[in-house]
Amino acid sequence: MSLDVWCKTDKGLRRESNQDSYLINKDLGLFIVADGMGGHSGGEVASALAVQTVEEVIKKPAVPDLSPKDLLVYAYTQASRRIYEKAQNENPELMGMGTTMVLVYRSGSSLYIANVGDSRVYLFRRPHLWQLTEDHSLVNEQLRAGLITEEQLKTVSGKNVITRSVGYEPDVVVDVIERPLTRGDVFLLCSDGLHGLVIDQKICELLNKNTLDKVVDRCIDQALANGGDDNVTVMTVAVK
Repeated sequence: MSLDVWCKTDKGLRRESNQDSYLINKDLGLFIVADGMGGHSGGEVASALAVQTVEEVIKKPAVPDLSPKDLLVYAYTQASRRIYEKAQNENPELMGMGTTMVLVYRSGSSLYIANVGDSRVYLFRRPHLWQLTEDHSLVNEQLRAGLITEEQLKTVSGKNVITRSVGYEPDVVVDVIERPLTRGDVFLLCSDGLHGLVIDQKICELLNKNTLDKVVDRCIDQALANGGDDNVTVMTVAVK
């Protein structure tokens, strides 16, 4: 089985720069979306460094014979430490920078999904869409604790507060799940510039109504039409 990949990023309508980063490396079977945060250019630096570090670690692991899951945890940890140390040692304006990061990694007959932050990975198996990753955000924690309801999500404050990120601290807790490689499955990776403005039902509709080479464009168009408040990156990984 092979993987087809499409990706597009846009700075949106209200941001001066794009702090999202992404990676497509078919040789490694590695696909990443990261959404940086931090003053000045901090977010852009953090997301780019995270993506670069993970690619380097997967390409040439410093620790041999790790399982795919342990390798991804190690890669995220290395990325978090590099970002943290860069902020501490090189530029005080970068203090506090960090990034979300989701990825899909193929190893053998499995796909591994890793996540820190509130960027997401969805599974689309026509005609249905499922969110595979758990948002590490304040509102999601409040929702899980029963402090707010689904109906209150649109109006609650603190939507952009995330509770876990890569680089804000030297160590990070990583969620990793494994799925069998299944022909016909489509994985959609995105920053919150998409899911924060476009509801899951609409994303599912766009996947059902468009060919895969058009889906990322349609998703970006919809996010911009709904206000384009944030940088937005969308990637689809299709198993053939």
